[in-house]
This record gives sequence, structure tokens and C-alpha cells, in this order.
Amino acid sequence: MLKERRLAAEQVAAALFEAEAAIDAAVSKTALLTGVMPSLRRQAGASALIGQDALERASQAIAALAEARRAIVETHKELSVVQGQIGLGAVMIGDGGEKPPPMAAVTERQRMRALRVA
Repeated sequence: MLKERRLAAEQVAAALFEAEAAIDAAVSKTALLTGVMPSLRRQAGASALIGQDALERASQAIAALAEARRAIVETHKELSVVQGQIGLGAVMIGDGGEKPPPMAAVTERQRMRALRVA
């Protein structure tokens, strides 16, 4: 029974990590798009009015992706709770990477240091 629960947890973890990576990639690619539009417009000598709607829509997409990322992070937290509920709380699941400390134990300075430019 424990073997089946661990196998199921590993499959869920793999799908979760894949979803997290996909959202991060989408955020990065959309940010790149949003950043390149104004500079290319400027290089082309076009008015600031050109492409404004597209820039706004791309910015909205980034905001939506940030919300999706928050949801997947919350999913990750909830799945950590489930892991304990099914008796796998002491078992490391996933890629073996360093697990972050609980948010209550992280100071604001530590959180700021962990931020990266996308």
C-alpha cells in the first residue's frame, strides 16, 4: 500500500513540476515579448501610439500568468499537506532539490534575496 501511495505521489509531483516549469517559461517568454515591442517600435521610428493595445494585452497576459503561477504555488503547498495526510510526510518526493523553508520561517530580507529578474 505504501509503495502504491509513493508511486502515485511521485507521478503527481512530476506533473506538478512540469506545470510549474511551463508557467515559468510562459511568464519569461511573455515578458520578453512585452519588453521587445517598445524597443522595436522605437527602432522602426513609429509613433508611441503604434502597438499600444498590443502592449497592454501582453501586460494583461503577464498579470494572468502571475496569477496562474500563484495558483500553482498554492497547489504545491496543498499537495505538501496531502503528502502528510497519506503518510508520506517524511519522504522526499521529486527531483531531490532543496525544499524551501516554511514561509513563516523566511524573513522579508531572505524573500527579497531569493527574487530573480525574469
